[in-house]
Amino acid sequence: MSLSKLAGKGVYVQGNDIDTDRIIPARYLKCVTFDELGPSLFYDVRFESDGTSKGHALDAPQHKGAEILISDENFGCGSSREHAPQAIQKFGLKAVIAGSFAEIFHGNCTTLGIPCVVMDEASRVKLTADIENNPESEIIIDLEGMQVICANAIYPIQMKESTREAFLSSTFDPLDNLLGAKAEIYSTAKKLGYA
Repeated sequence: MSLSKLAGKGVYVQGNDIDTDRIIPARYLKCVTFDELGPSLFYDVRFESDGTSKGHALDAPQHKGAEILISDENFGCGSSREHAPQAIQKFGLKAVIAGSFAEIFHGNCTTLGIPCVVMDEASRVKLTADIENNPESEIIIDLEGMQVICANAIYPIQMKESTREAFLSSTFDPLDNLLGAKAEIYSTAKKLGYA
């Protein structure tokens, strides 16, 4: 399935250098599967120790159901835990727009089918103002046109060309690629003589 366009409501999570421990605190890494990580996304900045809400943007009623996270510079820095993009996905977010991304986080998101697109600061400021003024605004991420469309405005985005091609050709998941090449793998193994 090609991921050429994604659409959804947006939510802005402010801050530079949001690291993977803030995205998913280390105590939640003990899970056997990633299925239950969604509610723990940004837990320590969303909730008090007794579980009451701190009023984080992700919990604001106007952003309920948001599918596109917008943030600032160096998003996903810190340790290379795969749990961070898994928590983002399990929470229901489909894409991340930021000023820049930590490379390993970006790669982990790509493997899960979560596009991480880079947008300049001036455009992000306008986009976040659009969604704060009208939280129901639909954000469209167009990977073919390398643009984001929201509230009749068009914002340019950037993404590594190899990553963009992987999304457009549905080759972003290396395990799917491997499973889809079983015949070639068996054929090559037979030719080797020792496999």
